[in-house]
Amino acid sequence: MIRKLRLMGDPVLVSEAEPVDEVTASTKTLVSDMLETMDSAGGVGLAANQVGVLQRVFVYDCPVDDSDPNPDREYKRGAIINPVWEPVGEEMQLGQEGCLSIPDVYADTERYMNVHVTGLDENGDNVDFEATGLLARCIQHETDHLDGVLFIKRLTKERRKEAMKEIRNSEWFLSNN
Repeated sequence: MIRKLRLMGDPVLVSEAEPVDEVTASTKTLVSDMLETMDSAGGVGLAANQVGVLQRVFVYDCPVDDSDPNPDREYKRGAIINPVWEPVGEEMQLGQEGCLSIPDVYADTERYMNVHVTGLDENGDNVDFEATGLLARCIQHETDHLDGVLFIKRLTKERRKEAMKEIRNSEWFLSNN
C-alpha cells in the first residue's frame, strides 16, 4: 500500500523515532508499504517518519557502486531497523542530495564516503555491512530522518539559505502552510 508522504513543516519529520523492540507482522507490513511508497515516489531511501510512523525503520534501493556506469550494475535493496552507523575512515563526499519530504529541492551536501551499518532487517535478522558512495549517503540521510534531522540542517549556511528560499517559493510548501 502506498502511504502518504509527510512534507517539511509536518512535526513528525523533526521528531525522534522510537527503537523497534520486536519485529512483528506489522513491522513487515510497514517495510513493504514503505518500499512501495519509495518506489512510487522515485526515491532511493525512505524513513518511517516520512510516512508518519515514529519507529526506527528505513528502506533503501541504491547501487552498490555508483561509480560503475553499467546500467545493469548491482543494487542493494532492503530495510534496516534500529540502524546504527559509523564512518569508515575520514574521506568525505560532496554531492547533490534531495528528499521526498522536501520535493524538488536539491543541494550539495557533505557526508562520509564510507560507513559501516548494523541493525535488523524486516525478518529480524542481523544486518551488518559496509557501504560507499550513494548507499553510504542514503544510510546517513535516512538515519538523520529517524533522529528528526532534515538534510537541509547539514548544509553550509549559504546553501541552506538558498534551499530555504526555494522551499518558501515552492507550490507544495505554499499550499501546506
